[in-house]
Amino acid sequence: MSDSLNTDSFYRHIAQTSDEPMGIEIESAEGCFIYTKNGERYTDLISGIAVSSLGHRHPEVIRAIQQQLEKHLHVMVYGEFIQEPQSRFAERLCKQLPESLDRVYFVNSGTEAIEGALKLAKKFTGRSKFVAFQNSYHGDTHGSLSVTGRNVYRDPYEPLLPNVHFLNFNRFERLDTIDSETAAVILEPIQGEGGVIPADSAWLKEIRKRCNEAGTLLIFDEIQTGFFRTGSLFAFQHYGVMPDILCLAKAMGGGMPMGAFVSSTEIFEVFKHDPPLNHVTTFGGHPVCCAAADANLRVLLSENFSERAKTIEKIARLILQGNGINEVRGRGAMLGLQLRDSKLTQEVVSECFKQGIILGWTLHSNSLIRIAPPLIIEQTLLKESLHIIAEAIRKFA
Repeated sequence: MSDSLNTDSFYRHIAQTSDEPMGIEIESAEGCFIYTKNGERYTDLISGIAVSSLGHRHPEVIRAIQQQLEKHLHVMVYGEFIQEPQSRFAERLCKQLPESLDRVYFVNSGTEAIEGALKLAKKFTGRSKFVAFQNSYHGDTHGSLSVTGRNVYRDPYEPLLPNVHFLNFNRFERLDTIDSETAAVILEPIQGEGGVIPADSAWLKEIRKRCNEAGTLLIFDEIQTGFFRTGSLFAFQHYGVMPDILCLAKAMGGGMPMGAFVSSTEIFEVFKHDPPLNHVTTFGGHPVCCAAADANLRVLLSENFSERAKTIEKIARLILQGNGINEVRGRGAMLGLQLRDSKLTQEVVSECFKQGIILGWTLHSNSLIRIAPPLIIEQTLLKESLHIIAEAIRKFA
């Protein structure tokens, strides 16, 4: 297909999600770079939205995919056949988690992980009430959207799940909403699309305490924060607060589509009966995706990516200062650059794009730039890219 036909087909036949897609035509991607059909090279400073933590096409991930392709692809719906890539990855993952998080349910995406976690909480507790938080984002399917705290995305699809109560993130008032009728509290340890806002440690511990008292499950959405993005393998480890259900995706698959929700053997027992197969997926835990995810985790654990994430944050905070910058917030390699206003933000993102730097902004704010580079990024490239951003801010501020 010619380049012109390819572009025409994209705009004519691909369902669009915005009026102005970025529209660059991809030829290939390697490491921290994306290459276009026109021969342009872009530095990916958002990791495909927190996915490519090891960069694009990491050799170990590619090798694992190729080896699995020689064996088999899909063979059966989830949970019936023993498949080595699933078992191997599940064991490696669970070994990194507390003993109570010893069972994994593999799915295809983050929103599917949230959907499964909500169902699991309802089935285990026998309750239907949920507590969630303003400005949260948990996905776009109906259940996930029901616990997402932004009316602009919820309103077009009402009615959603009933009995969902929204509190203010990091605020102690109304925590008595968590009561004996609450199936689960769901939150992000760092709100991603809500503006890259870390949870307050004392507040998070109080949430855990309230859940314990009420017999309520605590669900952590670590779809963006997982796999060393914040400087620890999972963000809950910073706080010493353990969830009952942990939702994962994005960086999990090393570039392949994959998600999971993790909980205890006791809690997962309820998925086995009344009826059997009461939560099932055809492609969840696909063997190729599991092989890629296992290789991805093996590499992440073999090097000091915790320090790499912390170094990325340190360098960013040193360079990104000055007029027009209100704040750099977040943790590790999950950062939000809060600028003065939306006009400046749009100008900076556009200018950086022209200079070969891919940035983005969050769903919550049109004045906050997302910075989430691959964890493998070399310091020289990181500094060069951040100086381009800083210079663009000075130019338009």
